[in-house]
Amino acid sequence: RGFVSREGGNTGPLEGTSSTTLEYLQVDYNATSWLTITAGRFLTPFGIYNERISAIWINKFWSAPLIDPIGTARGYLDGIMTRGTMVSTPGFDLNYIAYASTLSTVSNLQSERTAGGRVGLFFPKARLEIGASYQKLLQGSRTNSQGVDVSWEPDRVPLDFKAEWAHSPSGQGYWFQAAYRLSQFSGPDSFVGRFEPVFRMQQFLRGQAISGDELPANGAQEPDFGLNYYAPHNVRLHAGYARQFTPTRDANLWEFGFTYRFLFPLWPGGAK
Repeated sequence: RGFVSREGGNTGPLEGTSSTTLEYLQVDYNATSWLTITAGRFLTPFGIYNERISAIWINKFWSAPLIDPIGTARGYLDGIMTRGTMVSTPGFDLNYIAYASTLSTVSNLQSERTAGGRVGLFFPKARLEIGASYQKLLQGSRTNSQGVDVSWEPDRVPLDFKAEWAHSPSGQGYWFQAAYRLSQFSGPDSFVGRFEPVFRMQQFLRGQAISGDELPANGAQEPDFGLNYYAPHNVRLHAGYARQFTPTRDANLWEFGFTYRFLFPLWPGGAK
């Protein structure tokens, strides 16, 4: 990952930094129809953003929500995770995740010692899921983090709505976003149908001042506007603008980029 910014605010020269890490390397064992056991390094399953939509080819915006550091233990964990469905009926599914991780200071394999989980209630007919997450940090300040999330994709409208609220001793905040694919105009492969306007509103309210929590020091409020264009061959163009309001200064944030997702076979073979 790389990041380029101006040194000393908006007046200095451009300065770039980069970092590398192994995001996940896991082994999954499907023990039963309701239990999957995972061991290794995995994305922290707190809420829905970090585990489900943080990948650059999935995320509607390039930037993460302000509250993303809450409950995610810097994004990755080394440990054991179990997940599955506790109850499944035609009307709803009740799913669960439970995990425990160990402390690691190995380069590119850093991990915090935590325990936590998530419970989700999914309604397949409405295509609606509501979840609740909890995490206990078992080192340092031994803090607790809680969160609630909502994901909704209506059947007859090309709308993708997601939202999260999270709380920790550092503070609390929320984000919600709506993306509308213009596929109803001449189909998803038409010129207009490939566009997708996106809006995200987010806010973080500072609680305790905790060093290194990667959250806005004085709190922040930020509306984000974006436009995606899905070109053929798994190419996506993105442009976004945000206005960030903080007690100390306000700022305009711009982002432009493109993503190209490619797949290749691990072992050569003919298609059937």
